[in-house]
Amino acid sequence: MISKGCEQCAKGGKMVLFVYGYCDQRDCFYCPLGENRKNVTDVYANERQVESDEDVLEQAHRMDALGTSITGGEPQEALDRTCHYLELLKDEFGEDHHTHLYTGITGGRENMRRLSEAGLDEIRFHPPLEQWGDLHGTEWEDILYIAREEGLTPAFEIPGIRAEEEFLEFLDEGAAEFCNVNEFEMSQGNYRRMQEQGFELKEDHMSAVEGSRDEILEVMGDHEKVYFCTSVFKDAAQHRRRLKRMARNIRREFDDVTDDGTLVYGKTRADPERFVELGVPEEFYTVKSNHVEVAWWLLEEMIEEGDLEDGEIVEQYPSYDGQVVERTPLA
Repeated sequence: MISKGCEQCAKGGKMVLFVYGYCDQRDCFYCPLGENRKNVTDVYANERQVESDEDVLEQAHRMDALGTSITGGEPQEALDRTCHYLELLKDEFGEDHHTHLYTGITGGRENMRRLSEAGLDEIRFHPPLEQWGDLHGTEWEDILYIAREEGLTPAFEIPGIRAEEEFLEFLDEGAAEFCNVNEFEMSQGNYRRMQEQGFELKEDHMSAVEGSRDEILEVMGDHEKVYFCTSVFKDAAQHRRRLKRMARNIRREFDDVTDDGTLVYGKTRADPERFVELGVPEEFYTVKSNHVEVAWWLLEEMIEEGDLEDGEIVEQYPSYDGQVVERTPLA
């Protein structure tokens, strides 16, 4: 089974809204946050640091977002801010803009009510690892029913550290709607701590951890309400599709969009008047402050024919920071 939030994510249609970098509950050894996100009060919409509400809305429009995933740190520890952004997004895009939130604390009824009234659709709980297997009869069981009573879809989202049958029991009892298990990963933010705990990377893999996947799939994988999200799918499908959505929205007439969702164009420091002299149609180039950006194939042709002396082909991400992937000189 795959939830509505996951369906949109799989299409690359979910904006990731990071609302708060602090998490006072515990310092999980597997927390993937990098130093620029951990223990900060900054807000990020995808890769863009947010300075105003307009930044959030612009980023959502930039990728033609179908919905928003709210994360941290701990979003419930910045509840006023979290509710503000939920209301902002629902006001702008309507009720069909699906929202889900990741949380490592229960929060209680008042929080569930406020989140629901602000427009949250789906809440995904991540209980502390040390309590796995002993969640029945605790606040973690209670909050699933409370969240549902307040109009939210309650679910679990856990890292694939080990198989745990208790999560299946909650699904069979109707307490949780689904359980997402994310393939266990090492990142820049947790690599040292993960190694100290004895975890190692899979051979020939950039992030997946060696060990737990087969057992989890054997114990939990056949349940219709469990979805195992692989690191390859997150990197190769979700991220790439989100880039493609952005690229299609912001591309200029002369930008090429690659299969990876990057933009490709030509760049030269030639005098812009040269393009006028050569009769290049205006839709094939843009004059910047100290260079000209142009269709890469046209620039290549002009250099080969001696009309221009040099330039380069640029490949970059369509994200707000416009990170360059590759530069290929032409001469």
